[in-house]
Amino acid sequence: MSSPLRNCIGRCLALLSAFAVPAAQASIFSGEALDKAADIITWVVIIIVPILGISVFWLVHILPEKVAEKREHPQKEVIKVICLLSLVFGGLLWPIAWILAYSKPVIYKMAYGRDKHDDYYKAVEEKDAALPGDDVARLREKLDSLAARGQLPEELREMHARLAAAQTRVRRPPATAGEGAG
Repeated sequence: MSSPLRNCIGRCLALLSAFAVPAAQASIFSGEALDKAADIITWVVIIIVPILGISVFWLVHILPEKVAEKREHPQKEVIKVICLLSLVFGGLLWPIAWILAYSKPVIYKMAYGRDKHDDYYKAVEEKDAALPGDDVARLREKLDSLAARGQLPEELREMHARLAAAQTRVRRPPATAGEGAG
């Protein structure tokens, strides 16, 4: 093909492509709507994005604290402090908080003989102290009813006496202000 023919075909294709493609637009909005959309996007970026960013940063940095509380880690206060310091230092201490939260407190157990926080043992003691009093009272009522009918064998008579002694030793929860007044 000759050069003038090539130029002619090129011009014809350029002319056809100009008519075939619609004009491009930069936005779906125009005029006042474009200005209003830009204002809204600006305020969202200036106010809402930093608030969300700070909130997510904070929520992620307290995750080791939540893990320590769930696992009743004996050093959960230390982990809380490390999490707070991690917020101040931009997350540099955060891996240490994770490691401490998921580690088994072997040295703490060697030193104190426990691998759970003191709150865990207090809750268990309170729960255990409340249950035996109810169990002892219920067993004593059953044994009293059997003794009243005269159906108490020798072994159960001994148990009845031991339960009576145990019931006096079991702590009773303090009565509330309205229960004891009569």
